[in-house]
Amino acid sequence: MLKNKLESGVSLYLSIMVTAVLLAVALGISTIFITQAKTAREMGYSVIAFYAADAGIEAVLMNRANPANIPQTSLSNEATYRVIVTSGGAGGCAAVNYCIKSLGSYKEINRAIEISY
Repeated sequence: MLKNKLESGVSLYLSIMVTAVLLAVALGISTIFITQAKTAREMGYSVIAFYAADAGIEAVLMNRANPANIPQTSLSNEATYRVIVTSGGAGGCAAVNYCIKSLGSYKEINRAIEISY
């Protein structure tokens, strides 16, 4: 009878250890999935920020003969862009006419496009 009491304590210890290992594995896997989901979401935000910068370039090119700086402009999807126009030969712009830099932002993600013509 004394032997059975000692063995029952071992089975309780083993069950707690197995539960702890399973919990650690589950938490590790969930951390990996959360990190991957965050990365995928930020890639989507990056695309939106890039297209916001592209919208800024297009806005300036609509008035190509006399482009002007465009202050920060918000789009319908909450993205913003800001455009900086530099005349050719001024401020480090090696273009013949103009250098246009557009900065697009969305949810703390920033992307930029620069063209010269």
